[in-house]
Formats: sequence, structure tokens, C-alpha cells
Amino acid sequence: MTSCASDRSGGGTDATTRTLTIASVNDNNSFDPAALEIGHRVQYWMPVYDTLLTLDPDSVPQPNLATAWHYDDDATALTLTLREGVEFTDGEPFDAAAVQANLEHLAAGGGQNAYMAASIEGYDIADEHEITLELSAPDPGLLGYLGVVAGAMASPASLDDPRIAVHPVGSGPYVLDEERTSSGSQYVYTRNPDYWNPDDFPYDEIVIKPMSETSARVNALKSGEVDAAMAVAVSLPDVESTELHIDRTQVNWLGIFIADREGAQVPALGDVRVRRAINMAVDTEAVVEHGVLGEGTTTDQIFNPSSDAFRSGLDSTYSYDLDEARRLMATAGYADGFRVTMPDIDGFANLNPIIEQSLAALNIVVDWVPEAPDAAISAVLSGRYPMFFFQLGSQSSWQDIEKSVLPDSPWNPFHAEDEELSALIEAAQTAAAEDQPDAMRAVNDWLVDNAWFDPWYRENTIYLTRPETEVVMQSQNVVPWIRDFSPAG
Repeated sequence: MTSCASDRSGGGTDATTRTLTIASVNDNNSFDPAALEIGHRVQYWMPVYDTLLTLDPDSVPQPNLATAWHYDDDATALTLTLREGVEFTDGEPFDAAAVQANLEHLAAGGGQNAYMAASIEGYDIADEHEITLELSAPDPGLLGYLGVVAGAMASPASLDDPRIAVHPVGSGPYVLDEERTSSGSQYVYTRNPDYWNPDDFPYDEIVIKPMSETSARVNALKSGEVDAAMAVAVSLPDVESTELHIDRTQVNWLGIFIADREGAQVPALGDVRVRRAINMAVDTEAVVEHGVLGEGTTTDQIFNPSSDAFRSGLDSTYSYDLDEARRLMATAGYADGFRVTMPDIDGFANLNPIIEQSLAALNIVVDWVPEAPDAAISAVLSGRYPMFFFQLGSQSSWQDIEKSVLPDSPWNPFHAEDEELSALIEAAQTAAAEDQPDAMRAVNDWLVDNAWFDPWYRENTIYLTRPETEVVMQSQNVVPWIRDFSPAG
């Protein structure tokens, strides 16, 4: 990965082509802007779709296709000033009409991130380079969304093209080389010669190879087949003596979602004392030490340290204490326990014995129901399971609230709500900018005190690069942005 790097992509470049080759955990799902995802899959679409804003490594919004922005006094209208002279690769202009078309397409598309445009109820186009997004209510997450999926801009002419899932037309730094791209094998991107900001993207070519097996990714790194890839804790003994560079960040939390917080299926779960007892029943320190070789931090909150809602003291709210947990169960009238149905999900099956034994100490009996890996998310979000173990990424405070806490949040499958919590959320949503962090932390305090979740730990996301490649990790995403890579030296 130097100016004399060899062609790792399978053909089409000469010896002076500077190529970045990345191994990805997942294959791409779609290039349709309505179906774009954050997490691992941002690396597939970020080369072709530029965003209205960009998020720096600390996830602070910065100018990009939108050069300036401001809210009105009550934060229900966001005005964007757009960069002039930008064109999509089909020759169509980037302008205010394109912004409206893309946001409407996202909101109507039914993708998992449609919520990022859900607060927009109207558009006011002043001229080609100024648009105001009219909101139904203040949306504290909107600027961050415009740096990811909500900000991804495709040519309006492509939005109704039936080929859009495999034929992206953007204004980004690269163009998908469809002849050399093969789904499930590799995705090849060549430089967009008309891109307005080439200095931020030093590579002539990007190659992304889906590799679901950790060992395959690590071996590809060691051999020089790829330059960057995600690994896991058990990989570290195999790489610590090599020249590979190791980066860590914390994005995902893992634990039990106590979904039936109102006791609709399992009345016991509607009692906060039972939920607190469940939080005290698992020796999470031992899980981190032995299960992930210390590559994590125990926690009792769903927000990550870069979030406004994060409060470090909440990480140790519920210490492992079976005596106190049993006392709480008895006080709540459930000394003899109860039965609960949970999904048996392949990716977390190694933790099932820990869950079963920990809950058995409280006389809680788990009835496991196998779920296919490709149906796991739909299963846990269906409302069939009053409790389930899963991992979820944590981004900004408001994004996490929208994903997991509101009555209509997808990760609140029983649509639980509470009058006191609703008031705290409304206060956080409408707070002045300087007061918002305290208001978000008040929401977090309530969630932990009421044990709406049973988080176990924040895992270390482990990212490996070869010595010829430098990378800056993204605070709220498991893999770096494409713009975060550069040749060493």
C-alpha cells in the first residue's frame, strides 16, 4: 500500500496504482439509498455516495456537501447551504431538489434507517443552493444523521431506476467498477476524476472483500492480501507478535434486553425489583475476563462514552450480588421464580449456559427457542420474546433513544412507555443546546434506575491494519470511514 503497491484487486491497474484493500465482515446489502446501513456496511456505500455533512472521528458534524447550517429559534427548521458546482456522475447537478428527493426516498423506503428522515415534514427551497428542512418536532440527532445514511446523496434520476441496488450513481470520491465487482467476492471502486475534494481520499482504487470468517480475514492480513480488517479478542494472541497494528474502540454493548417491562407476557418482569435482581445475577466481570479475554468494559448503561447521555458512575450500578438479588425477588413476591422464553441465537449460543445458570440462581427457568441466524433480528423485534440476549451499537444519545427507548422504537418491541420517562425524553428533545447533555443524562439515569435493560459489557471493537496503512477509528461506528484511511508516512 505505497505508491508502488501491487494490484491486489484482480486486474485492471498498473504498478503505480495506489490501492486500499479492505476485508469486511459482511457482504453489501444494497446500494439503494433507502436501504443503506451504518456499521460494517458504510464502507461499501461511502466511496460512491457523498454525504451532506461528515462526522469527524469524535462524531462531531463537519461541513461537506452542505457548507453551513443553522436552526431557527425553536429548532424545528434546519436551513442548509449547499456546495456549488457539484455534479453526480451521470451529469445531473447536486442541488436543493436533489436533497429533497433523497430525503423523501429514504423516509418512504421502509429501510431500517428510515427513522433518520422521519422528523422532516416539509421542505422550503429558497434557491438551488439553499434548502430548509421543516421538522415536526426538534430532532437532536438530525445533524448526525446527515453525516451518515440520511445525508447520502444519489442522483435523483437513479432513485427510480430498478437497477439502483447494484448500480449506484452518486457524487462521491469513487465510482463502482461494475465489471470487476462480483457480489460476495469483491467490490472495486475507481477514482471519480471530477470529485470536488480529492485530497481527502489518497487512494486511486478501493477494493472491499467480504470475509465472514475471522481466521480468513486475519490470514489475508498476514499474507498482504488485504490492508485492513476487523478481528475479535481470540485473534489477538495470533497477531500481537506480527507487524499488524491493533486499534480498539467501543461501540457495541451486549446484554439482556428485558423487553416485557410492563409484564404483558411475564408479569414478574413488570416489577422493577425483579429487573434489578436480573441485573445483579450475572458475574459480568468474569464474563469479560474469560469470555472475551478482557477486551471489554462491564457496564449497566446502553450509552457509549462518546455520548452526551453517558455517565461513568452508572457502569457499576448493579454489582454481582446474588444475596441482594434473591432478597429483591422475595420482596417482589417471586422467591420461587418464574419461567421465561428466550431465543437461542447461534451467534450468542456460547453464552446461553451463563444466562441459564445465572437466572437459575433466582429460580428463573429459561425455555430456549432456536432461531435461524438470518432471522434473528426479526425474531427478537417481533414481540414474541419477553427477554433476549443481543448486541447493539451505541451512537449519539438521541439516536440510541430513537432506536431503543421510545414507544415506537424498533428495539422496544413491547412498546413499553412510562409517564415519567416520557417527560424526561421530551425535556431532552426540546432542551437548549447547552442544557441538552444534562437532560440526556437524566434519561440515562432513569433507564438504569428502572432496569429497562440488563447490559453486561461494552466490547472492544478490534481493528487490524498492515504497517503500510494508517487509520483513525470512528467513535460511534465499528469500522472506520473510507476517508479515515491513508498510506503510512
